[in-house]
Amino acid sequence: MFNIAYKICREVVTQSKNRGLKIAFIMNLSHLKGITRGLFYKIIYPKNIKSTIYSMQQNSKIEIFNKNSSLNIGKYVFIRKNASVRLDFNAELVIEEKVFINDNCIINCVNKITIGSKTKIGPNVCINDHDHNFKNESDQHLIKGEVHIGKNVWIGANAVILKDTWIGDHSVIAAGSVVKGLVPENTLFMNDRTNKLKNIKQKTIAT
Repeated sequence: MFNIAYKICREVVTQSKNRGLKIAFIMNLSHLKGITRGLFYKIIYPKNIKSTIYSMQQNSKIEIFNKNSSLNIGKYVFIRKNASVRLDFNAELVIEEKVFINDNCIINCVNKITIGSKTKIGPNVCINDHDHNFKNESDQHLIKGEVHIGKNVWIGANAVILKDTWIGDHSVIAAGSVVKGLVPENTLFMNDRTNKLKNIKQKTIAT
């Protein structure tokens, strides 16, 4: 605990020098509110959440709908504004240390999702380990799978990560990608998108 307090104090001093005292104060006040919000959810779900220090900014929330669900959050995880983390059934969600999750991200876990340390997730990213069973071929409402995101991965804005996806360490997911399946480590993943232009100007009809 002493080491954590020391690192925080050292970071505050560094930010004050680089950003200016006033801005550093406002920024760290925001961080303090985020840490308090994280502690609030740990108090609400004491048997479900295992964590040390992490931060959740304004309007971000955690919803756990089953006593068997577990959320393990590593130290120094930072979740920005309006993010939503939901767990249900026997869900196991692991977010390792120093993960950064940007604004408006959604993580839905009903089985298993792991996010490796130092991974950075851009805004509006959606991660799901399940699909809806729209064919109704069984009594199961959801078709469950897993998502594993490696260490030091960068996921660009508006990406969608679907069930049964494995992303290797140090990979990059391009903005707007829809990902399903295996992405090897040290790989840039992008969907093959081509631009198609068609003239839609109406022709003048002679009368």
